[in-house]
Amino acid sequence: MIQRVQTIFLFLIAVAMGVALANPLWEKVGAQPTEMAHLSALQYSYQQGITTFVDSVWYLALLIALVGLVSLYAIFQYKNRLTQTALCAVNALMLTAIMGIILYKTLYAGKEYGDPGDQGNFLTGFYAIIVALVLNALANRFIRRDEKLVRGSERLR
Repeated sequence: MIQRVQTIFLFLIAVAMGVALANPLWEKVGAQPTEMAHLSALQYSYQQGITTFVDSVWYLALLIALVGLVSLYAIFQYKNRLTQTALCAVNALMLTAIMGIILYKTLYAGKEYGDPGDQGNFLTGFYAIIVALVLNALANRFIRRDEKLVRGSERLR
């Protein structure tokens, strides 16, 4: 049924992905006040002096949007819990890919700006993705628990 606890978790995943799309993920201030690197879901920008360089990371925004859409779709697959479990697994893979992209962009590509020892600050969007990872694990756990309950009750009939 749609009023199960995993529905709340799946909906909160979609909300967290909206937060991740709307808020910055990471920033780093360089040695001089004019040096700054910034990562959002759509672009990776860095400023050195008066020059600003912008790299598009549209694939990151696409993955974030896909996670939100898949979790919303999984809500309405409540009659087929195996499909819901598979969709949660897909979400887990995409969330892992998102975290990998973000960590690569911040820890490796971000080292060349400013102080190499400073890794920068992770912001609201990054933490929303971490919350989505936890919520996805919880949703998957409750979906599997419901499936186990249904299989156990069918065995009694």
